[in-house]
Amino acid sequence: MLGSVVQVHLSLPRNTNDSALFTSPLIQLGRFFLVFMNILITGSAGFIGSSLSLKLLNRGDSVIGIDNHNDYYDPKLKELRLNRHIDHQNYIHCKIDISNEAEVNKVFETHKPDVVVNLAAQAGVRYSIENPLAYVETNITGFAHILEACRHNSVKHLVYASSSSVYGANTLMPFSIHQNVDHPLSLYAASKKSNELMAHTYSHLYNLPTTGLRFFTVYGPWGRPDMALFKFTKNIIAGEPIDVFNHGRHRRDFTYIDDIVEGVTRVIDKPATSNNCWKSDNPDPGSSTAPWRIYNIGNSQPVELMDYISAIEQSIGVKATINFLPLQPGDVPDTYANVDDLIEYFDYKPDTSVQTGVKNFVDWYLDYYKN
Repeated sequence: MLGSVVQVHLSLPRNTNDSALFTSPLIQLGRFFLVFMNILITGSAGFIGSSLSLKLLNRGDSVIGIDNHNDYYDPKLKELRLNRHIDHQNYIHCKIDISNEAEVNKVFETHKPDVVVNLAAQAGVRYSIENPLAYVETNITGFAHILEACRHNSVKHLVYASSSSVYGANTLMPFSIHQNVDHPLSLYAASKKSNELMAHTYSHLYNLPTTGLRFFTVYGPWGRPDMALFKFTKNIIAGEPIDVFNHGRHRRDFTYIDDIVEGVTRVIDKPATSNNCWKSDNPDPGSSTAPWRIYNIGNSQPVELMDYISAIEQSIGVKATINFLPLQPGDVPDTYANVDDLIEYFDYKPDTSVQTGVKNFVDWYLDYYKN
C-alpha cells in the first residue's frame, strides 16, 4: 500500500510516454514509477460509468467496462457515451449482463481487476413500482455475482453505487450515514439498502474492503432521459407542458456529474477500513468492525424544484408551461446530504452550482439534438 493509492502493478499503460509520467496525478514511486490500477467498471456505458471511465483512463489507469446495453432508455445514447472511450488503448469492453454469473466470472478470471466499481443497476424509483422483479434480477442477484467474483479473484476494493433513496421515510435533515435507513419507500431503494447489507457480510466474512456511495440526484451532460432535467428540457424546447409532482413542493440535493466522478475517484484510491471505535451496543450504521464504509455524495445545498425549473428556463430562454400534480407513490418530498464524512476522509465536497450545471446540460442537449 502506498499513500491512499492501492499498490497493484508497475507496468505502464501502452499509450504513456516517459514525459507524461511526471504530470500524472497519481503517487510517484521514488521519482521513477507511478502506480496504475486495473479497474473494472460495471455500467460503463451508463451516465456515471462512462464519465468515470474517461477520468480513470485519462489519469493512466486501465479500465475493463461491463454493460448490457439494455433498452430501459434509448441504447443509442449509451453507444454514443461509450464511443468517447471505447477505442482507448487501455479500455476493454465486455457486453454482458451482471445477472449472468458465468459471464461475470469469466471477465474477472480473464482480466483480474485490482478494484471494482459496481454502477450497473436497474435504475428509477417509478419503474420499480411497475416492474419490481427487474430490480431483484439486476440489483440484488447481479450484485451477488459481483461480490462472489471479488471474493474469488483477490479484488482489493469494491466500490458500489447506493442511493439517497435508501433514506425513505426519514425526515430528519440533512440525511446522515449515521442514521438508520430501515424504511425504504420503493423496491429500488430496498434493493440499494440490500446491496449495503450484502457488502457488509462479505467485508465481515472475507475481509473484502467495500465502500457504498449514496448518490444524490445526479445530473449533467450525457444524463439519463428518464430524469427530470432531461424531460423538462425536452418539453420546454418543444413547447409542451411539464409535469411537476407534489405541486412543486420538492427540494432536491442536485449533484453535478463531474462532482460525482471526482468523489468516486477519491474513494477508489482509499479502500475502506474498519472503525476501531465501533460499538456493538451502540452501532454506527455508516461503519463497522469490518472494512466496510458508507458515504453520501451530494452537493449538500438542496434546491427548490421551482428554482431548478427556473434555471432550465433561463438556460433555454423559454418559459415553461407547468402541469402541477400530486406526490407520486414511492417518491420523497426532500433530499439533503450530510457530507461531513466525505470531507473528513477524502477532503472533498461537491460544489458545482445548479445554475452552472443546468447550463452545461442545456448546452450539451442542444448540441446533441442539434436544436
